[in-house]
Amino acid sequence: MKKVVIAGGTGFIGEYFKSKFKELEYEVYIISRQKQHISWDDTLSIKEAIEGAEILINLAGKSVNCRYNEANKNDILNSRIRTTKLLGEAVQACNNPPAIWMNSSTATIYRHAEDRPMTEEKGEIGSGFSVNVATNWEKTFFSFDLPKTRQIALRIAIVLGRDGGVITPFRNLVKFGLGGKQGDGNQMFSWIHIEDLFQIVLFLKDNEELSGVFNCSSPHPVSNRELMKELRKTMNVPFGLPSPKWMLEVGSLLIKTETELVLKSRWVLPERLEREGYKFTFKTLDKTFQDILK
Repeated sequence: MKKVVIAGGTGFIGEYFKSKFKELEYEVYIISRQKQHISWDDTLSIKEAIEGAEILINLAGKSVNCRYNEANKNDILNSRIRTTKLLGEAVQACNNPPAIWMNSSTATIYRHAEDRPMTEEKGEIGSGFSVNVATNWEKTFFSFDLPKTRQIALRIAIVLGRDGGVITPFRNLVKFGLGGKQGDGNQMFSWIHIEDLFQIVLFLKDNEELSGVFNCSSPHPVSNRELMKELRKTMNVPFGLPSPKWMLEVGSLLIKTETELVLKSRWVLPERLEREGYKFTFKTLDKTFQDILK
């Protein structure tokens, strides 16, 4: 039976991937902190799960939806570095290692960009805490020399789907009349439908000559202003109050998160994927919202 291992597979993306792989008749192993799954502390069971697997996917890491105090910042960074190291060492120990290891990364690795889009080739790496996490995460991942295992870092944009992720808070804002622009509304919003993310994983698995870094984002990013307008239109809400930066700062304190998640301009294009022939199912935001909000 075909086998896939999903590390950190209990979140929004992991649950979706698990159900889709099961539909394709894969045997799915999950590594997580939950008791019913393989424990991160059980290195022998991790190696046994990875042995002979067709695919290893790492989505593990503490959520960035929190306040960036020192304790949380350490947890965000260390959770990504530690799990990636554990998996790399387990792959090295395998007699029959997985053919491909895909490690989650983030489109936030690029600088705040309102002037031009960022591609894998011409994107500029930014600065600050979130970028530091992303660059160290990728550095740890690519530090392993694995001759039998292809390595791909997935620089994932904001993932949109029916059962979780950012769509829930955005939908609530619109529902309660707060669905206007956030900040000045000019910041770019790069996104990807969760089904396209899954199909990209299959595409990269099947194209055995591909490795390295891939931007996983729709080819049609929008501004925050356009995002909120499209969401209001789909939900049939004619008006939404805007949220100026000061209001977002107050709100982020109350709900224990950071305004960067809304105000950073992520303008990312999937240049490599399109060049290699990947065809997006959900290219545009209106089609995506019609699917996930119906």
